Amino acid sequence: MTVPGYRDQPAEPWDPSAPADPGEAEDFLRQCYTENQRLGPVEPRLAIVRAQIAATGTYVHTTEELAYGAKLAWRNASRCIGRLYWRSLVVLDRRRARTADEIFSLLVNHLQTAGDGQIRPVISVFAAAQPGQPYARVWNEQLIRYAGYRGADGCPRGDSRQEQFTAAMQGYGWRGKGDHFDVLPLAIETPAEGVRLYELPDRAIREVPLTHPEHTWFDELGLRWHAVPAISNMRLTIGGVHYPLAPFNGWYLGTEIGARNLADTDRYDMLPVVAARLGLDTSRESTLWRDRALLELNVAVLHSFEKAGIRMSDHHTESQRFLKHLSNEEKAGRRVPADWTWIVPPMSGGITPVFHRYYDEMDLRPAFYLDEQASVLAREGCPVRRTH
Repeated sequence: MTVPGYRDQPAEPWDPSAPADPGEAEDFLRQCYTENQRLGPVEPRLAIVRAQIAATGTYVHTTEELAYGAKLAWRNASRCIGRLYWRSLVVLDRRRARTADEIFSLLVNHLQTAGDGQIRPVISVFAAAQPGQPYARVWNEQLIRYAGYRGADGCPRGDSRQEQFTAAMQGYGWRGKGDHFDVLPLAIETPAEGVRLYELPDRAIREVPLTHPEHTWFDELGLRWHAVPAISNMRLTIGGVHYPLAPFNGWYLGTEIGARNLADTDRYDMLPVVAARLGLDTSRESTLWRDRALLELNVAVLHSFEKAGIRMSDHHTESQRFLKHLSNEEKAGRRVPADWTWIVPPMSGGITPVFHRYYDEMDLRPAFYLDEQASVLAREGCPVRRTH
């Protein structure tokens, strides 16, 4: 049986006009109160929730339910290798914010909270969607992303995957410097104000210049990367209640930057540049020049973050920690959903312990989902027709 959200299986579409599912609400609340005995008996709470759903089509989570639901969504995130730390998630309840100005101020606070000192896992949960009503959201796929440009000569500058989104932001009046690491504005959409653009202040953007422990020429490449990877366009669903604006972050795995963001041909495509500086023979693939350049690029990323005192994991250590998470969950009597294609690192996968095993494919909730409309907005930066 295929599982939605795994590999080429699309996630089940979300109908924003639909009321909260009472069965899903009950399943979550029973789990929440069973795993948190201090909350007391669940039956009185279930009676209240059933009445709220019958009267309004939805219900309101308590602060404790919201916090634990967000942590469970991380625990259930099949594509995340760093779930050993799910209990440490800092949950910021931002459900009262309504205006774009309020939302932007709290997003800046999120980045500062996450990036202050050692990187901390943080989620900011804004207002839940009400059945059949418009809702606030951020168009950007991450709170910090670099712009992508195409010069008159056809040569790319910056993050090539962001070219369409960058062009859309320019259509709204934004103007970047045109260099390789321009931070894109946040496009915040609210029901009352439409979409508004906001420039992130310097205090919210913590960046690391990339250097190499052995090759001094690496400094001349002028590479850098931001410290907080905050996903901003995934929908958080807890017990049948949906939160379309719930940005969250952990900390970077080195390969996310060194083997994907800077290496992918549709991103910064740095492998040919690094290979040339290393003097490698790129005339044929059998010299493994890509592998050798990839290694040095990843060495530079890990070295630079460590030098800057910013939290980052390497793929070998995090693979071992994920197996520890599996062991912990097994002792607790719980199965762990995991997508092999995401859990195995994009570099040296075969020599990590997560490679040599199978995983359970399950759609457990609470969970995070990337809706098609959100995906299109993050890619193209253009409004799409809502389903409500």
